[in-house]
Amino acid sequence: MGFSTVAIITHNTTIGTFDGPQWPHVAPKSTYMAVATLMGTVVILASFMNGMVMLVSIKYKRLRSPLNYILVNLAIADLLVTFFGSTISFSNNVHGYFTLGESMCQFEGFMVSLTGIVGLWSLAILAFERYIVICKPMGDFRFQQRHAVGGCLFTWIWSFIWTVPPLIGWCSYVPEGLRTSCGPNWYTGGSKNNSYVVALFVTCFLMPLSLIIFSYFSLLVVLRTVAQQQKECQTTQRAEREVTRMVVAMVMAFLICWLPYTTFALVVAVDKDIVIHPTLASMPSYFSKTATVYNPIIYVFMNKQFRNCLMTTLCCGRNQFPGDEDTSTSSASRSRTEATNISEGGGGNRISPA
Repeated sequence: MGFSTVAIITHNTTIGTFDGPQWPHVAPKSTYMAVATLMGTVVILASFMNGMVMLVSIKYKRLRSPLNYILVNLAIADLLVTFFGSTISFSNNVHGYFTLGESMCQFEGFMVSLTGIVGLWSLAILAFERYIVICKPMGDFRFQQRHAVGGCLFTWIWSFIWTVPPLIGWCSYVPEGLRTSCGPNWYTGGSKNNSYVVALFVTCFLMPLSLIIFSYFSLLVVLRTVAQQQKECQTTQRAEREVTRMVVAMVMAFLICWLPYTTFALVVAVDKDIVIHPTLASMPSYFSKTATVYNPIIYVFMNKQFRNCLMTTLCCGRNQFPGDEDTSTSSASRSRTEATNISEGGGGNRISPA
């Protein structure tokens, strides 16, 4: 189906896709300005936060341990989502329509989907790496650089496999909701579109979510066992509580970011008679883009090692949290106290809750 005939069901009106400002037909101008404000805020915050992750990773050698590779991979993906998604969405909402034409709509839809899924799977790989290192299902396994690089490559290859099909005929990339950003066509139905939406749901939402839940549940079981064995150790008990809170935050953030989008896509794919206002139809896509702001907060800045380096950089060489560094260093001397390693953060093969 060509772009000129793609439509969203809204008040029984069919609207052209690239025919100029649309707010007299789709939504009030104030709606576009509100979304533009949201996207502008996301662009500024996400660029700064993920840019700082890249900067401190380059500046401080101790951050370039294998277990931190996936955090840098996540930051790269979030920066690309910001550049190809949030920035373009900001500009288009200011104008009130997709200003770049059909070809750029397909390119933007592909790039946002590609980098968004890379970020999504990075969270799953991050959880699985923690499971491997903490729970030791493979015995005395040492997580090395080649394993970290393999995990990062997997996120890009897997995402590419599932985002190329709309460019070659299995589904398509079309303007979403307010038609100021583009994504997979979950609006117009048909066997190709519906089958792709279901496949994408399974491979790029259900699978990584299952891996995250399995990995963190297993990790919490190990932590609980360690905490019970060391009831007299307040550090271990505190570590268990900290990691439990972090696991809940990570899973909830994942669901808040991606569940609305996948739910909308599946509902519309199943029931083509449902009437969804374009503003409401756009919200899941824009909301998922806000993950580029809170991902670095949850997964990076709450990591004490990253936070120390970040604050040292921002404060011109002064470490505002010297106690964290001391604690992180002292925890290295503990032979295999998983809970403490997780809590304190650090280099090598240890993991922090973030």
